[in-house]
Amino acid sequence: MGLHFYKYQGTGNDFIIFDDRIYFFDQLKAERIRFLCDRRYGIGADGLILLQNSHKYDFKMVYYNSDGIIGSMCGNGGRCITLFANRLGLIEKTTKFETVDGVYEAQIDNHNMVRLLMQDVSIVDKEEDYFYLNTGSPHYVKFVPEAKSTDVVAEGRKIRYSEQFREKGINVNFVQAAGERLFVCTYERGVEDETLSCGTGVVAAAICAAYDREPGDCYYDIITKGGNMVVYFTKENKNSYKNIWLKGPAELAFEGDIEITV
Repeated sequence: MGLHFYKYQGTGNDFIIFDDRIYFFDQLKAERIRFLCDRRYGIGADGLILLQNSHKYDFKMVYYNSDGIIGSMCGNGGRCITLFANRLGLIEKTTKFETVDGVYEAQIDNHNMVRLLMQDVSIVDKEEDYFYLNTGSPHYVKFVPEAKSTDVVAEGRKIRYSEQFREKGINVNFVQAAGERLFVCTYERGVEDETLSCGTGVVAAAICAAYDREPGDCYYDIITKGGNMVVYFTKENKNSYKNIWLKGPAELAFEGDIEITV
């Protein structure tokens, strides 16, 4: 069967997106999603996103990791699907859409810059040498002297498959801080590899960087291997972060058709 797909990327975090307003793609099995996301035999992507109808909002976003398992929130995916909804004529510059963990707002600025309002964060656990928090997806954040020289796959895999996190998995972020500029590398569960960027991950990194700051407005320039973003928010205290915005570029890489069996 021939399927028309769209391939989007946000700072190198790439996604296959389908217009699923007729609910056809719910029939796709995990093995087919893995095939589509495979970079040698399929289209290739970090994840697969379905745009579906929503009864209350502009659309519904359903996200699958590249392992074929339905995932938690994906920040860069949320920015990419916002551009896709604009392409379909469902929205103009602003939107509210439904996801597995709630409703998100997004806005398209000039030159395909998309900002996404994330969920408030109310719990940040600081351990001896790392932070743990959920920014739509669970994240382990560790500050390191040199993020670029960190073996992200080897070190990230050790943490993700440790006894503590093996069952549910964890996204692992290695962060190098220089004032209000952060360099962030991410090992993503579900992809089980390093990704060029991770939206919920850079949000987690920025919040952890602000953990010991005084309450107030915070703004961070984020550098990833796939490109640059900004994260800004209001810190109320060490366990309350609100009005969290993730902003960065997103674009349609290409579109095409592929033959698969359902």
